[in-house]
Amino acid sequence: MDSATLQDDPSVETFFNVAETETLALFEHLSFEFLAEFDVFAPAQTGRTREHEPPELMRGFLHCYYRDIYGIRPVERELQNTVVWLSCGFDRPPSRDAVDRFLTDLEHVVDEVFNRLVEQAARRGLLDVTYCIDSTDVRAMPADQDASKCYDPTDDEYYYGYGCTIVSTGQKIPIAAEFTESKQAPEETAMRVTRDALAVDTPVWMVGDSAYDTLDWHDHLLAAGVVPVAPYNARNTDEPKDIKYRVEDRIEQHSEDVQLKQSTLDETYNRRTGVERTNESVKDCGLGRAFARGRVHARAQVFLALCLRLVVAITNYERGDNPGSTIIKV
Repeated sequence: MDSATLQDDPSVETFFNVAETETLALFEHLSFEFLAEFDVFAPAQTGRTREHEPPELMRGFLHCYYRDIYGIRPVERELQNTVVWLSCGFDRPPSRDAVDRFLTDLEHVVDEVFNRLVEQAARRGLLDVTYCIDSTDVRAMPADQDASKCYDPTDDEYYYGYGCTIVSTGQKIPIAAEFTESKQAPEETAMRVTRDALAVDTPVWMVGDSAYDTLDWHDHLLAAGVVPVAPYNARNTDEPKDIKYRVEDRIEQHSEDVQLKQSTLDETYNRRTGVERTNESVKDCGLGRAFARGRVHARAQVFLALCLRLVVAITNYERGDNPGSTIIKV
């Protein structure tokens, strides 16, 4: 029985009615055909063909992450479900080898796939004038020898795993990210992620906590026409300045025409909670704990979680005129 016959079967139609309120809606407005443009998914020179195409497998992984299913074997088992493999576009359920091969290939380009989805979000006008930057923890399995003991200054605790620095905007939309060795990322990571975010679009404001009180970060943003808002941290000076935000001093030194009220900066800084909500949403999509061992596999899982968050946001936007069928997961 082929997929067309199955879709005409009344029992399968019932399944699809259920799936319509679940992950089937995730694929209604998004195409993953762009995956074919990546060389890593091209047919092997030996002539070996793929058992299944990348778009179907991408939909399969997104479905599984949406359902909190991670790992090659659990994903392969979930994709044996008839309604699942049909709703993801397969002609037949994929084998474990096909699932494993796709994830291995995807690891090489998963950040580029994320960027493509960011572009789709931007084209829909989901970005706003305020960007927020923050880092979060990624807890690893005890057997992951690539992970390390990391310190989380927010909770004043140690954990075993990695980190991720994220720039977000709008309704919990991640637009730039970097997988890191720990939650406390170096300044060069902040600069790299900031540049990646500005490459998407130029906001009016860029908000970060006191960890981003660095001259290079502020001056780079000001040169790009963006107002950086991060609390002044006087820990490294014997003569602290009488300011609340570093940008106050940078403007005073470099501009005679620009003035910013501290109340405006306060109001803008309060929007920083947006990135914290984004972090929680992406953790709901699988970022919070790496179920794969090894840095490469963990990084792929993190970016797949970021991709899922974008897919959910785009789907919610597209289905906004029909609240009854809007994706529930945030």
